[in-house]
Amino acid sequence: MSKKKVLVVGGSGYLGQHLIDSFSTSKTTPLYDLAFTYNTTPPQQLLQALPHTILSFPLDFHTGHGFDSISASFGQPDVVVNCAALSVPRACEADPDAAMSINVPTSLVKWVLSFKEKSSLLIHLSTDQVYEGTKSFYKEEDETLAVNIYGKSKVVAEKFISTNCPNFAILRSSIIYGPQTLSPVPKSLPIQWIDSVLAKGIPVDFFYDEFRCPVYVKDVVAVVIALASRWVSEAKPMQLVLNLGGPDRVSRVQMAETVADSRGYDKSLINPVSSSSVHIFSLIMAANFFGVLFLVSVFP
Repeated sequence: MSKKKVLVVGGSGYLGQHLIDSFSTSKTTPLYDLAFTYNTTPPQQLLQALPHTILSFPLDFHTGHGFDSISASFGQPDVVVNCAALSVPRACEADPDAAMSINVPTSLVKWVLSFKEKSSLLIHLSTDQVYEGTKSFYKEEDETLAVNIYGKSKVVAEKFISTNCPNFAILRSSIIYGPQTLSPVPKSLPIQWIDSVLAKGIPVDFFYDEFRCPVYVKDVVAVVIALASRWVSEAKPMQLVLNLGGPDRVSRVQMAETVADSRGYDKSLINPVSSSSVHIFSLIMAANFFGVLFLVSVFP
């Protein structure tokens, strides 16, 4: 029996690298042939750290250039995991067209559907920011009413996928935290950022009245691998939307306090402030450090 094929789109990013590592090393899942895509510059440090059997391809979501090479060299994947996104809210607000063209995977879906003989499972990473954030404990069936361009682009993506794909899983992730990757990503990571600012010994403002449910990166990976394994073993198409948050609903202050307790920092450096007292532009600037705009109160 031949190995099943998994393609990680956006594999040079934070979650993508963790997925590749787990897919390639896990002893509890079937062995897969793996490939991943990157946007522009080949991630040399990552390529040097990975087995030579894992293929890599440049891919331009704007033009769709690169899919032909994947088809020719790798073939049809059994599972496609889409981690590619323009996820920094400031960048999305500055260039809404780019946010829509990257975050709505039109070319990817068309390519997946171009294979006629069998179906591929598309696992798409979305965000809890598809919700308006006016209440807590959102359910998957609740209305999606995003308040920023990033969230709006993800809403459009979800609708496009659910309308056109017969076999998909959409994962609405909250803040993803965890260890740095084999090839360090340029975007600041939430826990690492909090650690770095508290280490300086200078008071820092944190919101006490906006909440998320941070999820450990390995837990996200476990969900993706479980979905892939289910499709490979059962071959039953799915149309699934899942809220993917961690077990704790916490504020920025609580996140910072947890880091301070763990690292032995002075908790008096944590200055609780209300989000209502901060201008929206400052929110967007602060969001650049976390890769998200903190305007939602989310599910547990």
